[in-house]
Amino acid sequence: MATPPTAAAFVAALRTEGLTVVEVGRWWEHNRNHKGPWGEVHGVMVHHTVTKGTANTVRICRDGYTALPGPLCHGVIAKDGVVHLVGYGRTNHAGGGDPDTLQAVIAEDYNERPPKPNVGNADGIDGNRAFYGFECENLGDGKDPWPEVQLAAIEKVAAALCRLHRWGPKAVIGHSEWSDDKSDPRGFTMTSMRDRIADRLAVDEPAPTKPPTKPAQPAGPKPAVDLSKLVAAAKSDPARRGTPVSYYGVKTVEQALVREGLLAPSLADGHYGTATVAAYAAWQRRCGYKGADADGIPGAASLEKLAKKRGFTVTA
Repeated sequence: MATPPTAAAFVAALRTEGLTVVEVGRWWEHNRNHKGPWGEVHGVMVHHTVTKGTANTVRICRDGYTALPGPLCHGVIAKDGVVHLVGYGRTNHAGGGDPDTLQAVIAEDYNERPPKPNVGNADGIDGNRAFYGFECENLGDGKDPWPEVQLAAIEKVAAALCRLHRWGPKAVIGHSEWSDDKSDPRGFTMTSMRDRIADRLAVDEPAPTKPPTKPAQPAGPKPAVDLSKLVAAAKSDPARRGTPVSYYGVKTVEQALVREGLLAPSLADGHYGTATVAAYAAWQRRCGYKGADADGIPGAASLEKLAKKRGFTVTA
């Protein structure tokens, strides 16, 4: 949950992530705010346009049409990866959707994808106030290709806003995950896109444009995690949050799982409860384990792999 930033901060975040941004007209004051609120915002929603041609797509998304006035999104992500900003504020992109999906996005507590929506545009809750919306130029027929440069731009847009709000990749959903009468985006899966976003967020934030005023300090020693103590905590910590921390190394592992997009930042509390078990099980599945081998209890191989990727060491 977050208050929308200023338009200047919004566009700066996109450019800092390495995106090419085109500002269309006075996009920062083009919105539907007279029809209802925008914010608090909870995530990013990805759409396909069912249109062809960038100029035509941008025009439609900015102006809309009689039955659905524009702007129809905050930005259009074209085939060439350029982001065209057409509105800022409330836009006609999400419509009605499933309240269970919204709660899952807010909590960031689902595994592969949000719960399948049970309601659609006509009977759902207002999504236009709660999400950033990006329309992606594509016919939406499952055949029109998605160039890699366009997929990379979707990844960067989502990562930029996740960084801005300190969200994980589970704050990013497709329109079909919001409303049961929508199919977009077709041609790639949102699970694969969230994996891309997680990998991007795992890298340090883009470097500032100005050099630091002080010389960088040498890095300190890497934190160490004792596997036997970690396993004992995983098996003995009670399910309830906020109980006494039995082993501080749990927090090191939880922070790594947060960077992987598998655990909400608010749950990295040093307590190996049910959320951490579920997050580590998802990491084990990402490592190739299945069934009972992905039970959320750390093993040496999976923990070493996480340690190597996330900058800590493992002791016996």
